[in-house]
Amino acid sequence: MDAVAHFHREARAFHAAAREAARAGDAPVVPSCPGWTMSDLVFHLAAVHRFVAAIIRDRLDGPPDPAELARTEFPADTAGWPVLGRNPTPGPIAPTLLDAFDEGADRLEALFRELPPDAPAWTWSQEHTVGFWLRMQIIEAAVHRWDAENAVGAAGPIHEEIAVDAVTQTFEVMAPARRALLPAPPGAGERFRFLRTDGPGEWVVCIDGEHVRVGDGGASDVGLAGTASDLMLFLWRRIPAGALAVHGDKAVLDRYFDLVPPL
Repeated sequence: MDAVAHFHREARAFHAAAREAARAGDAPVVPSCPGWTMSDLVFHLAAVHRFVAAIIRDRLDGPPDPAELARTEFPADTAGWPVLGRNPTPGPIAPTLLDAFDEGADRLEALFRELPPDAPAWTWSQEHTVGFWLRMQIIEAAVHRWDAENAVGAAGPIHEEIAVDAVTQTFEVMAPARRALLPAPPGAGERFRFLRTDGPGEWVVCIDGEHVRVGDGGASDVGLAGTASDLMLFLWRRIPAGALAVHGDKAVLDRYFDLVPPL
């Protein structure tokens, strides 16, 4: 897929939803991000873009210092911006915050266009490439675009190419990382089948002990079927299992987010 084009499109769509929220007056709450208003969501994504850009641009060998990023990467005028630890942030969305989001997204996109995906970059995963960050930031931009649109009206589905890749990435990268970072019980060999209904795509995931294994067939304890977008949104806890067709042992399904705790 044209990865950078996807990032550009999702960032612009997020910007449009945030601008719509700003025109409406006080920042609306974001139902899919409990405890956040749109101001908090815009600030979060603006900060993430600067975090990733600093790693790539400065060839860091570890994560940047958040305090240094706040001092050097954001404008001096932050009146009305979120304050860490004090969300939800009431009142209108600050115009400077919206401008800062645009600037950070544009800077990160320029780096993604300039550097090949296999260029080296520190990451928190075993894959240390710019391409890892591009993949992550497409998914994050798409999820938060959905959050933003959902806060101001009806959210459009996730593009099928992004959604299919995000489902695969969830099982290859995010699920093992979340189990390593957060308290999670050992798996007892539970097998979950995720079936895409709007095109080819099937994932059978087994959580056995500390391991997350993914294949493309075999028996399962419980199955979920839906569009690629809906499967992705379920895995990112944006929509409930009831929005999908569920077959099999629902008690096993109820354990999924215990076994793969959300960040």
